[in-house]
Amino acid sequence: MSRQVFLYDPPDRFVAGTVGLPGRRTFFLQASDGTRTTSVALEKAQVEALAERVDELLDEVVRRSGGKTAVPAVAPSDIADTDPLRTPVDEEFRVGTMALAWDGDAERLVVEAQALVELEADSDEEFAEAEERLLRDDENGPPMLRVLLSGGMARAFAKRALDVVNAGRPPCPLCNLPLDPEGHVCPRQNGYRRRL
Repeated sequence: MSRQVFLYDPPDRFVAGTVGLPGRRTFFLQASDGTRTTSVALEKAQVEALAERVDELLDEVVRRSGGKTAVPAVAPSDIADTDPLRTPVDEEFRVGTMALAWDGDAERLVVEAQALVELEADSDEEFAEAEERLLRDDENGPPMLRVLLSGGMARAFAKRALDVVNAGRPPCPLCNLPLDPEGHVCPRQNGYRRRL
């Protein structure tokens, strides 16, 4: 079976968003182009890591170009996207591996999110070989979302993604674990329940 690649070059919209209440949210990346929309599920930590790496990569592009690039230093406010995810949110796949690259010729950020695949191997060598096969851009590989973004759109994506991650439950001021509306058992309070 040939690999399914959801390509958006460029998308009309590429955002991170959630479905559900804080503490029980499911995180998604969603790319849209006209009437076509692709949503892939991932973990909160993956969204945060992706947003941080996007900003770091763009900062490096600006630094190396000496400021002579179309990449803005911060997210442009005129293209900020605060709208909710397009509904219905149908999960195409759960993300396992993500990759970023800068296409200097096209001045575009390439974001790839590949479906989670379970590798089976009897030894470390077999596991390494299976992992290497998976990372190749093989026509028989797992489904992939590939999005090409301008510098401004990439900055706007990163800002929104970090805002979405930080919009969850507030941290406990003592132990930094997330507080539920009904409170939580704080390890720093010797097991007593701490409330908002």
